[in-house]
Amino acid sequence: MHVLVATVVHHPEDARILHRQIRALLDAGHTVTYVAPFRECGVVPWNGLQAVDVPRASGRDRMASLRAARAILAEHAPHADLLLFHDPELMLALPENRPLTVWDVHEDTASALLTKPWVPEPLRKPLGGLMRLFERRAERNMRLLLAEEGYRSRFRFDHPVVPNTTEVPERPAREPGDDRVVYLGHVSVARGAHELVDLGRLLQPHGIRLEVIGGADPGVRPLLREAAQEGALHWYGYVPNDRALRMCAGAMAGVSLLHDEPNYRHSMPTKIVEYMAHGLPVVTTAGPVATALVHERPEGPAGTVVPFGDAFAAAQAVLRLRRDPQLRAEYARTGHAVARTSFHWPVQARTFVERLESWVDEAAGPTVRVPRQRRRSRRAPTGPALASE
Repeated sequence: MHVLVATVVHHPEDARILHRQIRALLDAGHTVTYVAPFRECGVVPWNGLQAVDVPRASGRDRMASLRAARAILAEHAPHADLLLFHDPELMLALPENRPLTVWDVHEDTASALLTKPWVPEPLRKPLGGLMRLFERRAERNMRLLLAEEGYRSRFRFDHPVVPNTTEVPERPAREPGDDRVVYLGHVSVARGAHELVDLGRLLQPHGIRLEVIGGADPGVRPLLREAAQEGALHWYGYVPNDRALRMCAGAMAGVSLLHDEPNYRHSMPTKIVEYMAHGLPVVTTAGPVATALVHERPEGPAGTVVPFGDAFAAAQAVLRLRRDPQLRAEYARTGHAVARTSFHWPVQARTFVERLESWVDEAAGPTVRVPRQRRRSRRAPTGPALASE
């Protein structure tokens, strides 16, 4: 297949889009044209991709990006067997002359609008209702992939789920240490920006370093910079997922301090799975999915669950791990075993690629079939990449 993949919102090195889905397509022998904001994010594309740059859509400044995306998709879509897009905004930019089209649903967009600082508060609920109408229209006009089982109830029809799992090594690169804690992922108020800063300040007198690895909403960047200047934490900004995971190895714990927001209640925090996959004990707030993942598995706990908005409780959980090397080793072993058994991406990768292949076969009709490609074990080629905030 020739697959056209498009995003104007996500970073081009988004873990789900690039490191999981695109890599799986390339490993299966397919070709990919990737439309993404490479230049604005300072990213050099992989050598194995045909890359097309597009302006990034961020905040309220989205129309210029969507106009550019409409022209780019109109040019490239007729030459593809399948168009896979990742932003609901791109439904406004889809060309009429296009192949089989698949929307990869990353989040509960209507609920997510309730926490977006760039959306005026009086418009958040009305826009959420409008988004529900867009979702119903999408069901009638294209195929959908869902990132979470919990998203099924939003839709009238049944759609396949491709969960946000990760590649789990056979064994972690390092045992958990005792002098640093990591946060991996985008930083926003709803993702616990203020609690992270408070946590860093609480741990600083104990000689424990909080490392924040990820980009941040504009509104919380001054907060992170100020905390970094006073030594309460170290903020790296955006780092490509593969390098970010290597940076996490050997930390005493990975933290996830999500707020109790509708968009998070039914979502599996990918960062928690990544912590477990790389042998890090977890400290997480008490979302239903996070609690079930970390503290209610039959294999045993993989970390500690703390109340929402309670940086002091999170700091106490970290200090307990500092005092008890055996406990953090047990959490690390359990978490890695759970991740390896239940959340290893290569298993999902095969299902993902085969689903797209079958849809293209169906669209081609009964007399014309897309030849099956021999699976290859090679990894996708990589080129140099520049980290950006």
